[in-house]
Amino acid sequence: MKIITLCGSLKFQKEMMIVAQKMALAGNCILTPTYPAMENIKINDEQMEILKEAHFKRIELSDAILVINVNNYIGDSTKLEIEYAKKLGKEIIYYEDLIKKQ
Repeated sequence: MKIITLCGSLKFQKEMMIVAQKMALAGNCILTPTYPAMENIKINDEQMEILKEAHFKRIELSDAILVINVNNYIGDSTKLEIEYAKKLGKEIIYYEDLIKKQ
């Protein structure tokens, strides 16, 4: 069983959740970002930093990251996550590559 952290823009939240389910059903342990669950909750800068640190910790715990790069879009935050994963020697999997194999 591989531990895989999903990375990518939160505008692809729907795709992330679909991929998370498929990957989990294939026998993987999937770690996802924390998604905004309620529109009326404001997140301040300190809280945003806590969420960011938690996500980088997920990457540390993972065997691989799966980058949700719909239409090959990779934002600045995701680029930092990819670089961090590479520095740690993690496997990098790209969503668009998975789609092409199907």
